[in-house]
Amino acid sequence: MKHLLAATAASALMASAASAEDVKLGVFLGFTGPIESLVAEMGPAAEFAIEEANASDKFLGGASVSSVRADTTCVDAGAATAAAERLITADGVAGIVGGDCSGVTGAALQNVALPNGMVMISPSATSPGLSHNNNEDNGLFFRTAPSDARQGVVMTEVLMDQDIMEVAVTYTNNDYGKGLADSFQAAFEAAGGTVTISAAHEDGKADYSAEVGALAAAGGQRLVVAGYVDQGGAGIVRAALDTGAFDTFHFPDGMIGTALSDTFGDEIDGSSGQHPSPSDELAAAFTTLVDGAFDSTSPFAPESYDAAALLLLAMQAAGSADPAEYAGKVMDVANAPGEPIGVGELDKAFEILAAGGEVDYVGASGVELIGPGEAAGNYREITVESGSIETVQFR
Repeated sequence: MKHLLAATAASALMASAASAEDVKLGVFLGFTGPIESLVAEMGPAAEFAIEEANASDKFLGGASVSSVRADTTCVDAGAATAAAERLITADGVAGIVGGDCSGVTGAALQNVALPNGMVMISPSATSPGLSHNNNEDNGLFFRTAPSDARQGVVMTEVLMDQDIMEVAVTYTNNDYGKGLADSFQAAFEAAGGTVTISAAHEDGKADYSAEVGALAAAGGQRLVVAGYVDQGGAGIVRAALDTGAFDTFHFPDGMIGTALSDTFGDEIDGSSGQHPSPSDELAAAFTTLVDGAFDSTSPFAPESYDAAALLLLAMQAAGSADPAEYAGKVMDVANAPGEPIGVGELDKAFEILAAGGEVDYVGASGVELIGPGEAAGNYREITVESGSIETVQFR
C-alpha cells in the first residue's frame, strides 16, 4: 500500500496516514458511558456517510473508506486521550469524527490532535470553552452542533414562552454541564428570570436524595437537568419524582433520547426541552435516506453523518487525505458559494469537486459553519406528552 510521505516532525502520523487505496476515519464516540444510548445511533450515522462514499466509487479516484471505532467513554479524559492516540499512531486514521462529550473532546484535541496535526469534527461537543475564541485549535477543530452559548439562549426562550420565570438548575460536574449551566443562567437572568440554585451533581451515584433536597429547598417552577440520560441526570429525575420535589423538568440535549421516555414514560408529562436538530424538511429527507438503518431522529445522529461527510468532502476538495492538505478545505465545502449538497448526494459532490467545482454542503442538519469551525445551529423544541417525546417547533 502506498502511503503519504511524512514530515520528520510528524512521522508517526504521516507514516500511518491513509493512502489513495484505503482511507480510514476514526469514529471517536462514547460507546460506553453516560450517553451510550445516543452514541448507539451516532456511530452508525457517521458510518452511513462512509458507506455512501464507498458506494460512489468517486472518492479520491476510487479510494475505499473504512471506519475505526474508539471509545471516548464521555467522561474519562485519560482513556479518551489514549484512544485518540491509538487511532492516529496505530490505526492510521486520516481524520476523526468526534469526540462527543466536551471534556474528553478538549483533552484529545489538546493532547493528541494538535501535536499530530489531526483534523477533528465533533457532532456533539457543545461547550463554549471549545469555541475558537476560547481555545486555540490551529484550524484543526470543527463541530456540526452549535455551542451551548447558543443553547442557553434557546433554553431561555423555550421556558419564558411557557411563562416559566423561576427555575432550579442541576448540572453534571464537567465541562459540558458547567458550561451549559453558566450560559443558560446568564441568558435567563438577563431576560428577567430567576435561577434559585445552580448546583453540580456527580455521575455514577446510587442515591441523589441530598442533591434533590437542596434543589427542592431552593424551589422553582421547573427543574433544569443539564446532565446525561444514561447517568446522573436520570438519577436526579428519579429522586425528584420519588420525593415529590419536582414533577416537571426541562431537558437540554444530553438528556433527550429514547432512554428518557423509556425510563420515565408519562411520569414526566408536561416537561420541556430542546436539542440541536435539522428542520422537518431535512429530517424527513434523512429519514428516507437511512430507511431504518438507525434512528435518524436521535439527537446528534444527523450531525454525526454530517461530520463524516465534511471530512470526506474536504479530502476530495484537496485531492488528498493528508490533514495538512485538507484542513483548510473544511470551511470551503461547508459553506456557500457552491452547489447545494443534501443527504445522499455525496456522489454528486465528489464529481463536482473532482472537476474543480465548488459545493455548499447542507447535509442532514443544515450545515453552516461560522466563526471558525462553529455551527450556526437549529434547535428542536420538545415536550413530553403521554410518555412520548413530541416536537413543538424548531428554533
